[in-house]
Amino acid sequence: MSRSTRERIVDEALRLFAERGYSATSVAEIEAASGLSPGAGGLYRHFKSKYEVLAAAINEHASRTRIQVAESLAELSAMESSVDLEERLAHVCRAGLAKVREESELTRVFFRDLSQFPELVEVVREGLLQPMFDAIVSWFRAQPEYRDAELDWTGIAAVLGGSVVHYRLFQETIGELPGHAEKDQFVSAWVRLALGLLPSPAPVS
Repeated sequence: MSRSTRERIVDEALRLFAERGYSATSVAEIEAASGLSPGAGGLYRHFKSKYEVLAAAINEHASRTRIQVAESLAELSAMESSVDLEERLAHVCRAGLAKVREESELTRVFFRDLSQFPELVEVVREGLLQPMFDAIVSWFRAQPEYRDAELDWTGIAAVLGGSVVHYRLFQETIGELPGHAEKDQFVSAWVRLALGLLPSPAPVS
C-alpha cells in the first residue's frame, strides 16, 4: 500500500534524524527524501515546523505501540491453552526483542537528540516503554502457572523487560551482542529465569 505524502515525510524525517541527527537534518533534505521538491516548502503544507515532524513521528510510534501491545496480549491469550509455558515465555521474549528492534531509528534519535525535548522524552517513556513493562506484568499475572506466586511483578517486569531492551540497545549502540550471546542463547536464558519464578510445589506430608 502506497504511503501518503504526510506518512512519507514522517518516515523519511525519522530515518534522516536517526542517521544524521535532528539539528544536522534540514527541511529541504526531508522534502527531497520524501519525493518533494527540496526547498519549495512542500513540508509546510503538512507540518508547521521540523519539530512538529519529529513530534508527530514519536507520537505515532507511541500510538502504534499501544495497539501492538494490546494485539500481542490477545494473541498470547489465545495460544495459552494449547502451548506449554516454556514456549509461551519464549514467544513473549522474542516479541519484545522484535519490538525494540522495530524502534531502532527512534532509539538512535532518543539518545542523540531528545534530551533537548523533555516533553517528547515523556511521550517515549509513557507511550512506548511503560506499555511494554505493563504488558509483562499483565501477562504473568494471567498465567495459571504463576497464579500462586506472590511476587513483585512490577519489579520483575523491570528486570525481565529491561534485559530485553538492553539486549537490543547494546547492539544498536555498541555494534555487538552483549556478552557475545546469540539471540537464541538470550531467549533460552530469559525463559530459564522466568521459569525460576514458579512457586515451589508444596511439600508432601
